[in-house]
Parts: sequence; structure tokens; C-alpha cells
Amino acid sequence: MTLAHSPCVLVIETDDSLANQLSFDLQEAGYDAILAHDAASGLQHCRDRQPALIVLDRMLAGESGLSLCKNLRSAGMRSPVLVLMARDTIDDRVACLEAGADDYILKPYRPEDFLKLIRLYLKPEVETTEQLRFGELILDLATRRAIHNGRAIDLTMKEFELLKFLMEHPREVLTREQILENVWGYDFMGESNVIEVYIRYLRLKIEDEGQKRLIQTVRGVGYVLRES
Repeated sequence: MTLAHSPCVLVIETDDSLANQLSFDLQEAGYDAILAHDAASGLQHCRDRQPALIVLDRMLAGESGLSLCKNLRSAGMRSPVLVLMARDTIDDRVACLEAGADDYILKPYRPEDFLKLIRLYLKPEVETTEQLRFGELILDLATRRAIHNGRAIDLTMKEFELLKFLMEHPREVLTREQILENVWGYDFMGESNVIEVYIRYLRLKIEDEGQKRLIQTVRGVGYVLRES
């Protein structure tokens, strides 16, 4: 099976057996998979190939996967990053998000769930000139950037999807369950603390210091985008 203009997926994994299996699954699904076995070669592949998506292990030879993710984000890499993890605790999830990762995959992984997540992040973008507006906050759906009071704001994929969902439902209280279902788009297991982390990131990016809060917490229910 091949895909027209197959997206390039970079797998950075020290374990040869796991790396080969991930590569095989991606190629069978029609993606252009390339492998790196340590952080240094992974960084070089990112520079040379500009992959559409990166899958990296949290534990890498030479440098931790989270440290590499931070370096990639600092260098301006905007492609989705999925982290392979052996544990699923709140602290582990938060650490991934704070490093700039978009999502995580638990080991041992299930190929069908892995590919479902890959398809979710690599679904083709629809060309559009549409913008969402809420007061002085603008979300450009083509560039996936926000503009607030004339200030351009870069967003990760999940930050963009979360802000888009909030702006599509202004002044409407959205439950955590609604947010997980519509933003993450798959059966999210475990507690929803991941939402709080992303809400905090969005607030830091779009809410100017000293200005009114745009994303408000409705205790025990969820969140709402509205004027204070």
C-alpha cells in the first residue's frame, strides 16, 4: 500500500527490534518511515528530511527523548511529536507535554492504536482562508496561528485544536469529556489532567499580563471562552 506524496515519519528508537517493528507498521500503512537509533542522528534527520511527524522513545542513547523534544521545539520544529513511554502516570504525561510533545504512546504498543494515532495527526489539511474571532483574539485556520492584540502566537497542534474547539463554542461551558472527545479524537484513557496542562499553556500564550482572563475555569465542570 502506498499513499500519494507519502508523509515522512521519523522514528527515533534505540531498541532495534522495536524500531524495525514500528518502521514495518508505518511502511505497511503507506508512510515513508526513516529510522534513527540515537538523539544525535535523530536531530540530523530532522534537519535533513523535515519529517511530517516524529516518534521518539523517552529513553534514548546519548540524550533523553524529552530533552531532544525540547531542543527540537527550541529550534522551531513544529511537526507533531509522539513519545513512546513505558509508564503512564500523571507526572509522565505532564513531563511529555512540558517538553513540547503532542501526545504519547504506551509500550508495549498495539499496531492498530499506533496507526490510528498516526492517521489522526497526519490527516490532510484542508486549504482555507477562514479565521475564527473572539474579541481581539483571532485564530487563522490556514496557518494554525493565533493573533491576540496584533501579536502573532505559534501553537502546537494540540494547542491549536483546543483553542479552535473553544472558539467554535464561545461562551459555552465545555465539559472535560467534551474536550477530550473532540480535541483528542480517540479514547483517552486515564485522568484528564492533560487538559489542565494545555489550558495553562494556552493561557500563558494568549492572555496578556494584566488583561482579562479569556479561558475561564468552571469548577467541577470544565472550561469556557468568555469575557470576564
